[in-house]
Amino acid sequence: MGLLRIMMPPKLQLLAVVAFAVAMLFLENQIQKLEESRSKLERAIARHEVREIEQRHTMDGPRQDATLDEEEDMVIIYNRVPKTASTSFTNIAYDLCAKNKYHVLHINTTKNNPVMSLQDQVRFVKNITAWKEMKPGFYHGHVSYLDFAKFGVKKKPIYINVIRDPIERLVSYYYFLRFGDDYRPGLRRRKQGDKKTFDECVAEGGSDCAPEKLWLQIPFFCGHSSECWNVGSRWAVDQAKYNLINAYFLVGVTEELEDFIMLLEAALPRFFRGATELYRTGKKSHLRKTTEKKLPTKQTIAKLQQSDIWKMENEFYEFALEQFQFIRAHAVREKDGDLYILAQNFFYEKIYPKSN
Repeated sequence: MGLLRIMMPPKLQLLAVVAFAVAMLFLENQIQKLEESRSKLERAIARHEVREIEQRHTMDGPRQDATLDEEEDMVIIYNRVPKTASTSFTNIAYDLCAKNKYHVLHINTTKNNPVMSLQDQVRFVKNITAWKEMKPGFYHGHVSYLDFAKFGVKKKPIYINVIRDPIERLVSYYYFLRFGDDYRPGLRRRKQGDKKTFDECVAEGGSDCAPEKLWLQIPFFCGHSSECWNVGSRWAVDQAKYNLINAYFLVGVTEELEDFIMLLEAALPRFFRGATELYRTGKKSHLRKTTEKKLPTKQTIAKLQQSDIWKMENEFYEFALEQFQFIRAHAVREKDGDLYILAQNFFYEKIYPKSN
């Protein structure tokens, strides 16, 4: 092949290069069209599934408000942060939904944009609160926190989430964009073909590994205010902490995911009955693993830890971890290295007036 290229006239060589470039552009275009077609098909299938469920509920007879007790009227929102083991956890919800009789819905935003437009916020709040055919419901998606109280809603959904060590999350996301994972190994990723390691990226000051890319977990908890997405905002950190304490039922950490699932099963069995055992023994535990991931060196970690952005994200992570461990300490006991959920630890007495 090399001899043949040397013997070709320069003009033919140029034509061959141009033809190859055109062919590659054509292939890229075809791949893009296939991806768009796949996305449209997924949306069409989702709409069809929703119509089927609504029709099935209609055939079963209308559901009156009076028939929806507290548990049946429950909605959980898991506004999942990317690369925090969210797929592993969500798969448990999917595996349990038929057995525990609830619906699971993926919130698919355009280009995974975590900030909804004002009109979409209104639509989303109306869907969550009024869509009785989908109750009880478990909604999940890469969407930042939305305060339902702003929209005059009487019954708010239950928010849960999981966060991860900021640098570990960024490293995982960096390699995910280049090599994908074992969940959909054939899918072409945005940075596919870029073989640069995370260490090399940091050493060269690359944009994909810049400290600014760490700023994600704080705005996801902070919400839809403009200041939440102002990188390095102290107000955003404080607001994220406030929401974590006051608006979230439970926030776990990736490093202690099993304990998070155990606590959810104990507190919300309507949804999570059987979740702990499924996580321990099921085939889908830790299903999604980023491929070709190389751990960063101590020098790389130290360089990132010099930034104020890392300090803020790590402060928030440590705050969430402390809160989770506090909740766990008051909910479980340890015996022979295993954790056990505590039984009910309160009762009522001195009840007056006395009945005859």
